[in-house]
Amino acid sequence: MGVGADRLNCPLTDILEERPVAIVSLISRLLGKGPDSREAVRPLWHRVVEIAREKAWYAECGVADTVPGRFDAVTLVMALVMLRAERDKETDDTLINPSVRLTELFVDDMDGQLRQSGVGDLVVGKRMGKLMSVLGGRIGALRDALPQDDAALAAALERNVTLVEGADTARLAARVRALHAQIDALSNEDLLAARIAR
Repeated sequence: MGVGADRLNCPLTDILEERPVAIVSLISRLLGKGPDSREAVRPLWHRVVEIAREKAWYAECGVADTVPGRFDAVTLVMALVMLRAERDKETDDTLINPSVRLTELFVDDMDGQLRQSGVGDLVVGKRMGKLMSVLGGRIGALRDALPQDDAALAAALERNVTLVEGADTARLAARVRALHAQIDALSNEDLLAARIAR
């Protein structure tokens, strides 16, 4: 018995022909593939990068305008955002999941940058591990230095940021402290909406 015309007239065939996008969407939902949960924090990631690209970091504060220096500026701003996200974690876990998603965007972006610069698959994993270690170290250094005086913060920045010769670390410390205060004063909603005014 071959496939007859009535076999093609079943309701499922009609639905597939008339609404294939709806079916794919339904199957995706049933299989748990929903929208990318990182999209909610993508504006915050973009804001982190925008702030890290501000000319003052390089022209006034002495961050080296090189690939390592620009990476350091991104991780510096990212670390300040992550410190704000972890601030209230004992009493309010609202920012825990978004901070994980933000870190995923950081990883994806850095992975893409490495691949664009010609780094092969075998090396990307090792480099990503090192970059994550740098971000973690930066968060730890700022967590320790920000409660201290400006000299301690300047010393921590000198150890953790690629600077030009003769960089004004006091000016860099003042800029980091001001940005930290600004980010730290944001409500959860304002932080997630990337409302970091400059």
